[in-house]
Amino acid sequence: MFISWTTKILRLNHQSLPKPTTDLKNAPTLTGTDAITKVSIGGLNKLFNHRSRMGIMAILMVNDWADFVALRDTLKLTDGSLASHLKALVKEKQIEVEKKFVNDKPKTSYRATAEGQAAFEAHLAELEEFIKLVDN
Repeated sequence: MFISWTTKILRLNHQSLPKPTTDLKNAPTLTGTDAITKVSIGGLNKLFNHRSRMGIMAILMVNDWADFVALRDTLKLTDGSLASHLKALVKEKQIEVEKKFVNDKPKTSYRATAEGQAAFEAHLAELEEFIKLVDN
């Protein structure tokens, strides 16, 4: 059973996020060099910026192994879309793949590597810091 990655991994307090505004006259603005430095997101890992890859990594962070079908169904992706995102993560050694036969049927499973876990945790920490800066 998969644990909700939004509550288990991201640990974001959505109630503390600024509410969108349609009143542009009163919308907050950032000006000057301090404002640009204050909201820097340079530490984010571009590999995890896509929601599908973030979802894959979040699931693999809380599960030892997850098979292709479970990932596809949980993330509501097409086979082709999921396969391309998994391929990118495997290529960068963020996840590893295991292919085997179970009852004469192929079963492909994935898990996060130690390198992938560390990179994803750093990415989440950077996101959390960014949200704290923007929220203040």
